[in-house]
Amino acid sequence: MTLFSLARKNIKGNFNNYFVYFVTLVFSMVIYYTFTSLQYSEKIQESIELSDTMSFMFGVSSIILILFVAIFILYSNSFFTRKRKKEVGLYAILGLRKKTIAKMLFYENLIMGIIAIVIGIILGTLLSKLFAMILIKLMGSIAEVDFGISILAITQTVIVFMVIILFTSVQGYRLIYRFTLIELFYDEKKGEQIPKVSLITAVIGVIFLVVSYWLILKPFPDEFTTEYLIKNYGIAFVALVIGTHLFFRSVTVYLLRLSQKNKSRYYRGTRIIETSRLLFRIRGNARTFTVIALLSAATICFLGATYSGYYSNEKRAKEVVPFSYSHLSKGPEFDSQVESIIKADHRHPIKAQLDIPVIQVKGILSFQLDYDINPVKLISESTFNKVANALNKDETVSLSGNQAAVIQPRFTEYTKSVFKGENITIQLPQGSSELPFVHMVESNVLPFDYPDFFLVVSNEMFAEIAKKEAPLTYKVYEVENEVTAQATSKKVNKLVGNDFQVSSSFYTEYKQGKEGNAITLFIFGFLGLVFLAATGSIIYFKQLTEANEAKGHYEILRKIGVNKKDIRKSIKRQSLFVFGLPLTIGTLHSCVALYFTSNFISNLIGINLIFPILMAIVFFVIIYAVYYVLTVNTYNRIVNK
Repeated sequence: MTLFSLARKNIKGNFNNYFVYFVTLVFSMVIYYTFTSLQYSEKIQESIELSDTMSFMFGVSSIILILFVAIFILYSNSFFTRKRKKEVGLYAILGLRKKTIAKMLFYENLIMGIIAIVIGIILGTLLSKLFAMILIKLMGSIAEVDFGISILAITQTVIVFMVIILFTSVQGYRLIYRFTLIELFYDEKKGEQIPKVSLITAVIGVIFLVVSYWLILKPFPDEFTTEYLIKNYGIAFVALVIGTHLFFRSVTVYLLRLSQKNKSRYYRGTRIIETSRLLFRIRGNARTFTVIALLSAATICFLGATYSGYYSNEKRAKEVVPFSYSHLSKGPEFDSQVESIIKADHRHPIKAQLDIPVIQVKGILSFQLDYDINPVKLISESTFNKVANALNKDETVSLSGNQAAVIQPRFTEYTKSVFKGENITIQLPQGSSELPFVHMVESNVLPFDYPDFFLVVSNEMFAEIAKKEAPLTYKVYEVENEVTAQATSKKVNKLVGNDFQVSSSFYTEYKQGKEGNAITLFIFGFLGLVFLAATGSIIYFKQLTEANEAKGHYEILRKIGVNKKDIRKSIKRQSLFVFGLPLTIGTLHSCVALYFTSNFISNLIGINLIFPILMAIVFFVIIYAVYYVLTVNTYNRIVNK
């Protein structure tokens, strides 16, 4: 029998143990190949109209993916190394030379890695069209994607994963040289130590978590500086990491030891063995649980935040560019050209067409406001009401004399109380006028252009000021089904140029946001899937290792009369604890972080983000539930057959 055939037999014999690791490895390669194939896809590049950051984002994401997958493979490999120490020791006792055993381990890992690469690339090639269609669908494009094989993506995937697999194969090769025979046979027993209870570290852990949550959730200061950001959230992050580790290392142990004192519950059914096993293992798992909880929190946060951005894109675009098309009047000939382009688009007929006269003046507020207001932009009461009617908004104003209503500057959180009882003095060539604020409205009239400080004044006041300061006239159009007005928007943008700091057309702003958010959502979605698969696999490996070590304990239980059904129930409860605890803590962390984020974003764009955040959490729980079921079944098969 050659070493290759022996390695193949070992892989077949251990395939049940390798299965989840192998599947996760293949899955990571599929994702990586997909990333690189999309990055090099000319069809995808052509279908992206506005976002020029795709290549950069895919490149950065590929590097993050490589780093994470490399760490995961090394971590998983160390599990199998530990699991196979006794087997390796047995080969040595049977007389196999160290060099022969080392080569066999090297070949085993290499063969499995090569098989995973081949399957990963084949599946990646077959699925890349589906992933490309998902990305295009998310971006709202209609481009057709053909099936194709990317030689560049295949080459890059093979090089990256061969380097990782060769490194882990060398690690396997060195195993026999790193440990003595005694260490190889008795290494598994090292984790079996009864943890000591420390009430002090348990309390400190809870305090750290409470402090971190308090720092994250406390309201923004009046002056939001970079120094505050680093100091406040930097401390919160450090406290969160330390508190999470102490929670798993001490708080969990303390609670488990406390549950042992409840004798009526502790001695009921198989509780005694469940609690004892969890206690023995919790210290050894504390670091892993900490990493998984923090990684889960980060994944949920990124998924929730990116999905929120995608979910609210149309609302945000409408806030930034209220009308379908807007431009500054540059004379009858120019205005006529723009109007003829828009009218020629019969698929998007005009619903409303307005002229918005705007007077720009200098103003001084009667109070301090941390916002640059000059030039102050004045519009008349009747113009504002026409705009509200054209945009189907209920908000109208009714002013008289020198009264003024302020339009809430975009991306601020000013309330009516800020302006109540205050006034502004506007400066004109022939003198100045004092205008008291009587109202604050939220309906914007023109695309965003900082400073975004608009005042609505009465018709009489506007007419009087217009005699002294000539108004600029903006022409705006609202058309039907504006989210599909691609061709006309391109023509209008080309003609109008840069009248505002954002686009003159709603479609461009909407499409730009949708493409950017779609690419981000796609990337984080896939990275999240890899993170989920990896963390789920890590817990699975740990449970699998423990199942093999606990076979004797369950055999004794069966001999004293515990039936298989009760043992399965016991396994379910233990696995639920192991999967549920880091997931619960990770979800709790992410909820705190997302509460902070959603409050911040919701205030800016005025939309409720609870739904997208809940979707991200539910998605995460479903994936973990799949791993939980898989773990329970495998664990039960090992100890209960």
